[in-house]
Amino acid sequence: MMAQFFEIKAVNPGYLLFYRMGDFYELFFEDAEIASAALGIVLTKRGKHLGEDIQMCGVPIHAANDYLNKLIRLGHRVAICEQMEDPAEAKKRGSKSVVRRDVVRLVTPGTLTEDDHLDARSANYLAALTMVRHGETDFALAWADISTGETFVSDLAADQLGDEMARIAPAELLLTDATRAALVEKHLFAPAWGAIASTIAPELADSEAAMPLLRSCFPSDAFDPSALSRAGRAALGALVGYVGESQKGRSAPLRPPLTDAAQASMAIDAATRSSLELLVTQRGQAKGSLRQAIDLTVTAPGARLLATRLAAPLRRADAINQRLEAVTRLVEDTLLRAHLRQDLKSAPDLARALSRLALERGGPRDLAAIGRAVGAALELAQHLSKQPHRPAILDRLAQTLGTAPQTLASELAAALDDDLPLLSRDGGFVRSGYDPRLDEERALGRETRAVVAALQARLMDETDVRSLKIKHNGVLGYFVEVPAAHGQKLLETPHRETFIHRQTLANAMRFTTTELADLEGRIAQAQGAALQIEQAIFTRLRDETLAATSQLQGLADALAELDVTAALAEVSATRGYCRPIVDDSLAFAISGGRHPVVELMVKSEGQSFVANDADLSGSEETGGGSLWLVTGPNMGGKSTFLRQNALIAVLAQMGCYVPADSAHIGVVDRLFSRVGASDDIAHGRSTFMVEMVETAAILNRATRKSLVVLDEIGRGTATFDGLSIAWAAVEALHETTGCRALFATHFHELTSLAKTLSRVANVTMKVREWEGEVVFLHEVGPGAADRSYGIQVARLAGLPAPVIARARQVLDVLEQRSAGTASSSQKASVLDDLPLFAHQPPPAPKGKDPVHEALDAVRPDEMTPRQAIDALYQLKKLRDDASRS
Repeated sequence: MMAQFFEIKAVNPGYLLFYRMGDFYELFFEDAEIASAALGIVLTKRGKHLGEDIQMCGVPIHAANDYLNKLIRLGHRVAICEQMEDPAEAKKRGSKSVVRRDVVRLVTPGTLTEDDHLDARSANYLAALTMVRHGETDFALAWADISTGETFVSDLAADQLGDEMARIAPAELLLTDATRAALVEKHLFAPAWGAIASTIAPELADSEAAMPLLRSCFPSDAFDPSALSRAGRAALGALVGYVGESQKGRSAPLRPPLTDAAQASMAIDAATRSSLELLVTQRGQAKGSLRQAIDLTVTAPGARLLATRLAAPLRRADAINQRLEAVTRLVEDTLLRAHLRQDLKSAPDLARALSRLALERGGPRDLAAIGRAVGAALELAQHLSKQPHRPAILDRLAQTLGTAPQTLASELAAALDDDLPLLSRDGGFVRSGYDPRLDEERALGRETRAVVAALQARLMDETDVRSLKIKHNGVLGYFVEVPAAHGQKLLETPHRETFIHRQTLANAMRFTTTELADLEGRIAQAQGAALQIEQAIFTRLRDETLAATSQLQGLADALAELDVTAALAEVSATRGYCRPIVDDSLAFAISGGRHPVVELMVKSEGQSFVANDADLSGSEETGGGSLWLVTGPNMGGKSTFLRQNALIAVLAQMGCYVPADSAHIGVVDRLFSRVGASDDIAHGRSTFMVEMVETAAILNRATRKSLVVLDEIGRGTATFDGLSIAWAAVEALHETTGCRALFATHFHELTSLAKTLSRVANVTMKVREWEGEVVFLHEVGPGAADRSYGIQVARLAGLPAPVIARARQVLDVLEQRSAGTASSSQKASVLDDLPLFAHQPPPAPKGKDPVHEALDAVRPDEMTPRQAIDALYQLKKLRDDASRS
């Protein structure tokens, strides 16, 4: 057996080998040590190899999925090695013959299909990255979700790799050693890729060898691999080859690939995705992200499509407006929207069920799910077909849903029982009355069980042992069991001629009889015959379903698209969003704009969000879009204002209404957002270095049709260096790029640029001061801030009172120095004359005016008219008392 293990292990290096032995998957040697530590299971030993103990551990078959899931999530890859024959067959070749075993599947993060291993509402992509050198280096990326069959391929420039990888977020990345080395050499290999990278052999990524593989995988009438670039063929070939190898001959239902050109969608780099928290927050959590805020889909495929659209907003105005037309129709027709969403709730995940059936890992529940999905599609088609003058998208969806294979759905509904097992081998899933032969075998099984009951009653009478029972288990089969006190009676005459002793337990004895053995054979034969018939029915139904794979995949796409459209309409209608005007101009005029995530959060706390306008519109005649310099205090709402305008652009171009009173947006080709500070320890980059790298990417790649959002450029270095960099960046955005931009800064000196640059305007976050307190109004108004209120914010954050007092002293001196004309040495000496911090006593607390204290306690929204009058008299009395004193 160990020789067999070593042979199989040698063919599958780099995988933990789940080696089937009876009812367990066993792991040996280093595999056992890794699995024991990862899964928290006991490490044992058995036998020796080369004089050393053989380390081993195991997991039971029935719970293997849970353990497998944990190993995959920890980044391991697993080879599933099954027994390919019955142990009884092996014994026919000799008493020491080993049961034939082989690997039936390689399980990796990118090749998962089971619901237990997947997030139902997120795609699970396997990606392959290749490069071809001929003069310049060309890259191509192919990716697919094996669980649904969706497949894509795209040629990419070097500077697009990071952006596309951030958009796709694959679970596993395939690349050769040569490709990886080239990426590292060019500083293109992101540290995060190391955790998902899987090395493949060079021949797997050969563009010429890929041609026959691709022609055999995809139908020629739907896809021509010769139309791809060399790099594209290599990437797609590597992907298809790896899938075939991992599935061990089973054919994954990969769809003809879409050539996903990067220019078809808004370009959003990795830093911007992180800054805007489109799919997850910067802490990696779904809660608090834009996706979580707007995801009102009612199906898992709809949620996956919503995430895909959010990650890649469209760039063509006509396509965007087609989506908006469909959303508008469902916003206006509340009843239709409600009917569609209600019926969609009953539509299971058709694509993933179909994929499992194709890979021979599906069961009766997957067949039933497909039948229900087809039924839901037909219901939805009826709702849509009754609507006159449908928008183009809804018309297309109605036609697709209307062609759902009703005959197949009816057949599945007639064949499958209501209560279904997970696996077909368990039997009992075919509905009574569907197959006469099956009903006969089942009836025979029921009759034999009645015979067992009659036999038990007769033996009880013959032996006069009322506690005699006929039982069954997997080891002994059927047996007669009596308490130990009665066992000796059955061993004596006259019963010894009838009862054959099988087993003695502490409290019972077990026997069999010739009649019971014959009966057991008849029962087993009936059950086996019934199971054989059910398996044949399952195979036939599965083949009929897979014959309609292409049609069912189109149906799955239509269900998901309708769910997304209805969900976006629900968001738009229930939250007061408006339909944006989207065209090819350089407009960007937002009236009453709101942050979609922050608005939800403040509403949940019983507060209202302060809406703000933004107008960055421009034209080719004026040289480009406007640039707003945003000043104001920390905590004043600058970051929220900056991000909300970027998110409004994303929502509009994905085909959703936007949180605003009105919006006119010229299509944004590239979106850049640099808000917040972070370092990159893995690459040895400081916070300021990261800031400069991201700013460089913006200045080098932004175009006139881009939208740029920048916050606090230059604050990570010396004041004059930072001011100089920020000044030059503003001029470059205005004069060279001409893009629409929001530029937040604490360098108040930049506000003077509005006098010399025609498209620059100053706006500020409004604040009010009250008795030394700063009140943030979160309103954007024209003009420039005259101060940053940093010390007030520091006090709100809880800095000790002596530190705040000292900071005020130093600030006063610095402001006087800035206003004076003394030399630098003279100004520095002024600071030297300041008393030392340690000698500063904490300031005496300022007492509040009793009238103001009482006023602070008043809650007008919670008062009755009578209480309001009483409060007014109380305030007047306090004022009069204060005046007399």
